[in-house]
Amino acid sequence: MSAVPAPAPGPATAPTRRPVVARALPVLGVVPFLAYLVVFLVVPTLTVVVGAFVEDGRPSLAVIGDLADPAVLRSLAASLVLSAVTAVIGGVVGALLAYAVVTGPADGALRRLVTSVCGVLAQFGGVTLAFAFIATLGISGVLSVWLDANLGTGLTSSTWLFSLRGLVLVYAYFQIPLMVIVFLPALDGIRVQWREAAENLGASTWQYWRLVGLPLLTPAFLGSLLLLFANAFAAYATAAALVSQGNPIIPLWIRSALTSEVVLGHANFAYALALEMVVVVALVMTGYSLLVRRTARWLG
Repeated sequence: MSAVPAPAPGPATAPTRRPVVARALPVLGVVPFLAYLVVFLVVPTLTVVVGAFVEDGRPSLAVIGDLADPAVLRSLAASLVLSAVTAVIGGVVGALLAYAVVTGPADGALRRLVTSVCGVLAQFGGVTLAFAFIATLGISGVLSVWLDANLGTGLTSSTWLFSLRGLVLVYAYFQIPLMVIVFLPALDGIRVQWREAAENLGASTWQYWRLVGLPLLTPAFLGSLLLLFANAFAAYATAAALVSQGNPIIPLWIRSALTSEVVLGHANFAYALALEMVVVVALVMTGYSLLVRRTARWLG
């Protein structure tokens, strides 16, 4: 039986080119986002960077040198400690709560309720949150009056809520739900088959978590802590509403620099403080990005 000859190849057809307008449409869809970044991120950042190195219209390092003032360094240390403490509190409590949620059904009512509440509480901040704590635990707060009357605590004569100790409690209020939202995907990425395989090989529950679960979750947990740190370090409105006198943290120093005519003799001191915060947050978010990239290797 003779083979059927293959058809002769026809002339090569040139690939059809899409019109220029059709090729530009995907790019045009990104333009609003790029404009948003330029207006609200690039321009403010450049303004801060330039203003921090200018004094009386001339380039100068004098404003940057004022960051070495002991009072500013104490506020920077207090900001770092406040951010670290609230990040650890929010990270540990939020991780435990997220683990309790993830052990239940993925589409259960408890998980939907917790994630919905955490989504609201993580964004509940600013003056509203400060007022809620003042009305509850302030000098004339409802709970303060009740505790003083029944337990003799003396909260109505204490100003602890308006100090760094009070900020730790208030910041933890939105740090914990934020940790739940951020850490849930990492817990969802832990597959049941990995635990079954470890048990089939004779591993106990402690050995599974020590050798498999915790090493996998550590980058995600540390990355979440860094995100919480940056979130607390950049918070302003809640602290501004609670602390009316003094500048215990850097954001309140910036407020004072912007509302005062002269701070340490330099009008651009607020720019230098803001640049200091930008550097700290940039370093933290760089570490967060590296940890998230490492987690993404197995999370997908």
